[in-house]
Amino acid sequence: MIMNLQFYLEKLNDSDEFGDFIRENPKAYFCSGFFVIDKEKNDNKTHLDFFNPNNGNIFSFQLEEEIKVVSLENSGNRVLEEISRETEVEFMEIEKLILAEMEKQKVNGKIQKIILSIQKNSGETLLAGTVFLSMFGLLKVSISIPKGEIKEFEKKSFFDIVSFGKKK
Repeated sequence: MIMNLQFYLEKLNDSDEFGDFIRENPKAYFCSGFFVIDKEKNDNKTHLDFFNPNNGNIFSFQLEEEIKVVSLENSGNRVLEEISRETEVEFMEIEKLILAEMEKQKVNGKIQKIILSIQKNSGETLLAGTVFLSMFGLLKVSISIPKGEIKEFEKKSFFDIVSFGKKK
């Protein structure tokens, strides 16, 4: 069951894998996270990413069954902003926020899967997400973490994306 960001950060912090990593990379910091909330198959995923400013490398900790660390490619060698490890994200509250906006905008459908990415951009911590709905509906959302509000909300259809891909 998906809990909250703090739960996953604590789970990671208490692991031997992370302890070894942080000893080898003491300047590395939390820069992003990837979360899949699967409402149908319960195939949830949590990846927490850390940026090492000494060499520009990004390391992703996959927290499914066992904790695995994977080195990621840093395209463009950009410096990723640090996300405070005190950042509060309650995934059930995020889902409620999305459901409330769906009702407000009269979007029908049942949530099947929510894919979220937490990032910090220009000093603001955001959740960027794609929500898969029944009947091939999709929502693109952007949520401000400190404000707890939806900044962007766009309904799409899976068929819009497929037909767009065919036009190219």
